[in-house]
Amino acid sequence: MDLFRLAWKNLWRSRRRTLITLAAIGLSVMLVQAFHNLAFGTYARMIDSGVRAGSGHIAIYHEGYVESRDETLSFEPQGLVETVRDLPKVEEALPRLYLPGLAQSSRESRGIMLTGVHPEAERRVNPFIKDLPEDEMVRDLEGRDAVIGQRLLDELKIRQGGKFVITVQSRSGELVSELFRVRGVVETGIKDIDRSLVMVGLDRAAAMNGRPGEISELAVILDEPEADRSVHPLLEKLTADRPHLDVLSWEKAMPNLANAIKLDYASQKVIFAIIVLIVTIGVVNTLLMSVMERFHEFGVILALGASPGKLRRMVLAEALLLGLVAMVFGCVLGTLGTWYLAEVGIDLRTFISEDLEFGGVVFEPVLKAGWDVVWMVQIALYVVFLSVLASLYPAVKAGRIVPAEAMRHF
Repeated sequence: MDLFRLAWKNLWRSRRRTLITLAAIGLSVMLVQAFHNLAFGTYARMIDSGVRAGSGHIAIYHEGYVESRDETLSFEPQGLVETVRDLPKVEEALPRLYLPGLAQSSRESRGIMLTGVHPEAERRVNPFIKDLPEDEMVRDLEGRDAVIGQRLLDELKIRQGGKFVITVQSRSGELVSELFRVRGVVETGIKDIDRSLVMVGLDRAAAMNGRPGEISELAVILDEPEADRSVHPLLEKLTADRPHLDVLSWEKAMPNLANAIKLDYASQKVIFAIIVLIVTIGVVNTLLMSVMERFHEFGVILALGASPGKLRRMVLAEALLLGLVAMVFGCVLGTLGTWYLAEVGIDLRTFISEDLEFGGVVFEPVLKAGWDVVWMVQIALYVVFLSVLASLYPAVKAGRIVPAEAMRHF
């Protein structure tokens, strides 16, 4: 206890230098915590939107479908949809069928992706159609209602309520054409989707494919992303007797989004490295200057019988106290900064377009933070560890002081 009391007094012998060091380390901690939480919250919302409109948190496919997107690699659920829906932590299971095709009006034709869905389940979850009025949604699995993208509607030069023809190639190789009516129109903000999306009843799409009852994807939506650790093994167990099925996480099913997020987090590591450099230089400078200023004092202490090890422990204690105070100061500022970013956020609507895409998902122009508390604690403890680590050189230098040589400084 006396060691820490003495170390605390020594820190404040040069008040200005200590305050500058504390401010530098504390602000560094704040910046790292706040901006990590900003990215954490922003990407969490993007992932949630992406998986609900896309593959789900976990997806089940026929083996090889994700790599090739071959429409012939479909499979029969055989009761799998109902079983998955009943699993704990599962919010919804969405069966979908994807078929490339051609949409034709009396004026124009465009390549499209025909998507067969379960209308009620899809509308509860999918952000693209969640706000679509009920009277504009596909009414049943076998009907000829269609929900299409706004750009496709404009390019086909038809109106809502108008008719158009969809042509696809069935599994047998024959071209199948059927007439549909535009029931609803959506604008996702993603150009490729808005000019190719045609959503119809699942049974109608499967009938056109020539394989009634088959699906391309079973997207599993979870109550919370962390639940994938418990649900994924259950899905693998359910499909163990069907080796042609793959159970994939959203990172593997949606590699564009996953890779875009990984790339951004990689850039954060560069910033983190700069912060580490600031902390290291600050601690080394403060403690080394403190040791040099007290060179003669250490010589007297050693001459009175103190051991070099005691001097080293005192310098290490100063570094530990410096790191702890900086950690508390930085965490308070980091918490306040995160709270502001979570409640208010950063509005970028004046700088970027509201339909900007990122990894195949619409980038939200109002950035809001989330709370990654575990990471905040980890970075705080890491700063304390780094402070002690940076003090090793000044501590070793203090322990190597020769009393007779130090006395000459009087």
